[in-house]
Amino acid sequence: MLFHSTRGKDRNKTFEEVLMQGLAKDGGLFMPDHWPEVNLDNLKKLDNFIDIAKEIVPLFTGSSFTKTEVANILDNTWNNFDKKDFIDIFEINGSISILELFHGPTAAFKDFGLQLAAAFFNKTLQKQKKTAIVFGATSGDTGPAAIDACKEFDLIKTFILIPEGNMSEIQRKQMTTVNKDNVFPILANGTFDDCQDIVKRGFSERTFLKDNQYLLAINSINWVRIIGQICYYFYASLKISTLSKPLNFSVPTGNFGNVFACYAASKMGMPLSKIIVAVNSNDILDRFFRKNDYSKAKVNETISPSMDISVASNFERLLYDFYLEGDAQLCSELYSNFPNSKIEIDSNIWKKSSELFISYSSDDKATYECMKHYFNNFNYVMDPHTAVAADAVKELNDKLVGKTVILSTAHPAKFPLALKNAGLNTSIPNKLSAVLNKKEVAKKLSSNDDSIFEFINNNN
Repeated sequence: MLFHSTRGKDRNKTFEEVLMQGLAKDGGLFMPDHWPEVNLDNLKKLDNFIDIAKEIVPLFTGSSFTKTEVANILDNTWNNFDKKDFIDIFEINGSISILELFHGPTAAFKDFGLQLAAAFFNKTLQKQKKTAIVFGATSGDTGPAAIDACKEFDLIKTFILIPEGNMSEIQRKQMTTVNKDNVFPILANGTFDDCQDIVKRGFSERTFLKDNQYLLAINSINWVRIIGQICYYFYASLKISTLSKPLNFSVPTGNFGNVFACYAASKMGMPLSKIIVAVNSNDILDRFFRKNDYSKAKVNETISPSMDISVASNFERLLYDFYLEGDAQLCSELYSNFPNSKIEIDSNIWKKSSELFISYSSDDKATYECMKHYFNNFNYVMDPHTAVAADAVKELNDKLVGKTVILSTAHPAKFPLALKNAGLNTSIPNKLSAVLNKKEVAKKLSSNDDSIFEFINNNN
């Protein structure tokens, strides 16, 4: 299996090259040269997450790793989960289940993709006798998951920018209390967009890198994160419908990686009815699926901050594969003036949306009401991101056929203010409460000058 860019100029890449490069040189996102087919009969004989992953991950990694190497990596990848099989499934009623993906060490679904990425990063660095810097910005959950996944690997140093604004104390302290020699949380003045601009500049200039050193992307553009997420869709389908009946998946959506992983699983053979693209008031995706309008708008701060985005990075993959059917030239043309001008595709092509996708946008008021609804009716406490996905199911129920799975992407205790405002409370897991009493060791730096790059250079 080799990989290519959605914009056509970066081709014939091995898995290892895609892993370590992250973004294609032409600005596009990497895609596999073809969709591998999963043997569902083999999967139906399995009963745990690791064994399912051993069937799926090697389908993408063969250009760089043997099946034995991958099996050994997977046996040692997902650590410090509260559940033996990493995932829990809560049955709401006969037609709705909640897929709890927050039982990892940072209590968010991103532990799945980032622990897998870190394990492959480390293996590659060992083979090539190199080191690496992870550099990223976070709006809440990516930073803690990246730090936790990489902190045990001495060949990787992690620098995460933590912006001012809409982040809970627990989320911040999951990063700022990690006292490891290879972890550098940075409290940066400015917004998340300001921090993203710094990261983009860092990847463009790379002035702080040593010779023989990689700069690694840990956001959801990295294909290995998508692979980790594909695995739990197959797991859910196996556990809920024995991979026999198509399910609906309602996905709380920000950068679109989780939605694209669901789409990818269906291309590989997982039975699928509909993907519900559930967004908050930052509705660029809802506008596309409802009105063929993919245009950047100002970001609103909401109670579901991980979904507060103006552009959904992974959407390009879906546009390229599903709508444009692999036309890299047209994909490149559509993105050549974006986001200065909106993306609008031929209406006859856009109509394909209804085959697989349905979308819904929930504001904060509706999110709070949904949190209350699930507690009052089912004694279930959910975080605000999960509530956005649950509200979409509630509002779109008459358009759905068959069973529906709501993805729960974060533990509700990570968002105590939202719970309080909804009149709810929940017990705080020890892994979260422990950070509240720890000393913060983050560095405060400005995003308006070169001090962040100087700091990275001095600690590299």
